[in-house]
Amino acid sequence: MHDIRLIREDPAAFDALLARRGVADASAPLLALDERRRGTVAEAQAAQTRRNALSKEIGQARASRDEPRAAALMAEVASLKAALPALEADEAGIGAALDAALAALPNRAAADVPDGTDETANVLVHQHGTPPDFPFPPREHDAIGSALGLDFETGAAIAGARFTLVRGPMARLARALGQFMLDRLAHDHGYEEVIPPLLVRDAAMFGTGQLPKFADDLFRTTDGRWLIPTAEVSLTNIVADRILAERELPLRFAALTPCFRSEAGAAGRDTRGYIRQHQFDKVEMVSIVTPDASDAEHERMTRCAEGVLDALELPYRRMLLCAGDMGFSAARTYDLEVWLPGQARYREISSCSTCSDFQARRMNARYRPDGEKQARFVHTLNGSGLAVGRTLVAVVENYQQQDGTVAVPAALRPYLGGLERLG
Repeated sequence: MHDIRLIREDPAAFDALLARRGVADASAPLLALDERRRGTVAEAQAAQTRRNALSKEIGQARASRDEPRAAALMAEVASLKAALPALEADEAGIGAALDAALAALPNRAAADVPDGTDETANVLVHQHGTPPDFPFPPREHDAIGSALGLDFETGAAIAGARFTLVRGPMARLARALGQFMLDRLAHDHGYEEVIPPLLVRDAAMFGTGQLPKFADDLFRTTDGRWLIPTAEVSLTNIVADRILAERELPLRFAALTPCFRSEAGAAGRDTRGYIRQHQFDKVEMVSIVTPDASDAEHERMTRCAEGVLDALELPYRRMLLCAGDMGFSAARTYDLEVWLPGQARYREISSCSTCSDFQARRMNARYRPDGEKQARFVHTLNGSGLAVGRTLVAVVENYQQQDGTVAVPAALRPYLGGLERLG
């Protein structure tokens, strides 16, 4: 959510920032609504001021026994009284339209985010690990995993396309991955483990930027709640409508949850395999920090996600997304892409974003600096640490053996009773 006062002060600068996100001349319609709203407010205030003044004049007229004047003044008061509700309704309607227009605009990109409209303008930050060299043609995960418990046919028969039944060795591997990720975040990096609601209200989805823009990408229940597309929604809204003390920050939360996405804009993409599902598990990280700490926290969060890939000895790279390829609420995003030998390319496995105060304004989440009376908006960050299904795919493809078995990464063996190979 953007501050109309800042737009009013420098509309040209705001337009330049939003143009980087693909929105042209963003300030003009906002300022037109703002001018109408302020004019209506001024008119209502003038009417109320006049009404108050007339009350005194009526008293004076009656004190001097000037009944004709008193009657005329009373008639004017009645007219103002009748006009005020309409003015107040106009103010509310224009204010709602302004809020809706502001809510539809994406966050501003940070200064160090590269310009560009799509993934071709993303920038490689660093690359870690060497893709494995197999003495046989590596296969994709669906060819390997079908014999180990990735049951695509039964999943589709039960629930339809983009649902998978995971059983046996693959179910054990998925469980081990989720527990391993949570343990690292909680024990090694100080994230508080949370089991959040999977169903949320409109306000929670609005606060993190999923509504109103992405309603078609979500699943909604018959009673008006939404299935979370990521635990970011529930975790970030822990601080909605709160004023925190500065000493309470930073707050760091982590959760392993099912996530639900309709994939409305993904028709024809990744229709095979386990990459893009309507239901999937993900470990999510959320940080709530002061503005001066958000850049350092963004780096810290991304390193936490990279640490999972390091421990699993999976080759990956970090990409800095360009302004046109970032998510709606993000000010800066790092994508971690893992090497998939079966596809012979890197695929996204985590996105870590700082959202500056964009979500905080939508949620009214603030903190009070020590020694100050005025509350300020917090900064929010979120990141995958990691997507369990995609990590499973990466393990299966990078640790595949010629006989169809899958070696277990050393870091996961304690979670699988010491098992060294899945078969």
